[in-house]
Order: sequence, then structure tokens, then C-alpha cells
Amino acid sequence: MVKPYVKPSKDEPARWFICSAGDVFVTENGNVPSGAMASLNFPDLSQYTVVYLGELRERPCYLIVADLNDPAFVGGEFVPLRSLLSVHDEEQFAMAGRARQVMDFLNQHRFCGRCGARMQAVDWELAMHCQQCNHRCYPRVSPCIIVAIRKENALLLARGKRHKQGVYSVLAGFVEPGESLEQALAREVHEEAGIEVCDIEYQLSQPWPFPHSLMMGFTAQWQSGDLHIDPVELEAGDWFAIDDLPDTPPEGTIAHRLIEFAIGKAQQE
Repeated sequence: MVKPYVKPSKDEPARWFICSAGDVFVTENGNVPSGAMASLNFPDLSQYTVVYLGELRERPCYLIVADLNDPAFVGGEFVPLRSLLSVHDEEQFAMAGRARQVMDFLNQHRFCGRCGARMQAVDWELAMHCQQCNHRCYPRVSPCIIVAIRKENALLLARGKRHKQGVYSVLAGFVEPGESLEQALAREVHEEAGIEVCDIEYQLSQPWPFPHSLMMGFTAQWQSGDLHIDPVELEAGDWFAIDDLPDTPPEGTIAHRLIEFAIGKAQQE
């Protein structure tokens, strides 16, 4: 179990995830600051919330909760968390996502949702506790399914209303209470595309900190039904030949990996 409030040593090399609202501080090379606290041009951290996150490549990682565009941190800039995907370091992006989610958790649970009293951080686990009514809260994780669906040599891709212009992706949705992952997948696909699928296979997962999702990725085959894209959820969608795909999500995303898996299976047949 990670003990979140282990104090960083001034001389121990570490990775520092300095978060401000939805942004993270990066140096001129596009990575988060790395090195011993004593060698970095940091302000007095006693004035900040500092949380131990775990280890990345044998170095401890710490979250520093900063003010909005905090001028005390120099030698770099605050950038949107998504921009770390362009560095092509999936492990760093995942740890930055963890930092962002921990920061959001601490900020959103200052007061008890049951009785309204001020909550306190638990020192031996990542939790907030109310001394008044003993209510304890943990970071929220929302399970989601995401699936690449193939029909012979074509993939079902769609444009969500929040997608970058021109980018198409695979279908995804939240798991509802009482559902298995397979049930959620079948429901989401039917609601968004009007089709039935078969040969559902789990492939991989990815934490996705926008804001607190855990994406569980599958591939599946079209079974029956004509395509009817839900206009409430999606702007457009269609079957695309695997050798003539539109713009899709970038490397480092689970959607990109699932599309690669589906193309690989089609090419093997």
C-alpha cells in the first residue's frame, strides 16, 4: 500500500509532478522535472501539499499541488496533461494522470459529503476521513469499456462531439451499476450504433485521467444489424476499410492500440 505522505528527501533523485488545475509543469525538454530537490530551483515545499505517488523507473514520484500557473516554479511551463502524450512516454503520462487524479480527489473532498464537516487526509492510505461522522472517501475510478469492432476488412469508427475535428475513434462508454463489462459493451454498441456483436475478446486496459476513467479495451466482430449512429452521442460514424482509415487517436492511447489489434487480426485472416 502506498503511504501518500512520506516526506521527500532533499538529496534523493525523484520525479516531480507539479499540477495546477488541469495542467502539469514540464521543463524545456517536455518532461516533468527530475532530480534531487536540493538541485532543483523549487520554492519552499512546506507551503505546498506534497503527495508520494509511487515509483517510476526506480525513482520516487511526488505530486506537488500548485496554484494556478504558479510563478514560483521556473525553468519550464504549465501545459495541458494531454500534451504529454506527444512525448511518447506512456509511463510518464500514466503517472502524470495519477497525479492529476490525486490532486482532484484532494480538492474535491475538503468537506464531508455526508455531514459537511471538514475532512482530513489519512496518513497511511490515500483517503480523506471525516472525524465528525467517520465517513471515509477514496479516489473515484469510473470503469469504461472501449471496443474496436470489425466487419470483415472494415472497422467501425465514429466521431464524438468532443473529438478533435476530423478524428474518428472506436466506441466507448461507462459501465452502469449492476452491469458486467460484457453487458456494458453490448448495451453501448447497440445504443450508439444499433448493431449486435460477437467474439468479444479482452485486450488491455488504460487509466484515463479525464477525469477519472479506467478504460477496459476489447475487440469484437459485427454479428447483425444495420448501422444506425446515435445523433445524441455521436456526430458521425461508418465502416472504414482498414487500408483507408480516417485520422484516428494518437499513439499512447488505448484506442490507437485497439485499432492496431483489429487491423492485425484482419490481416491474419
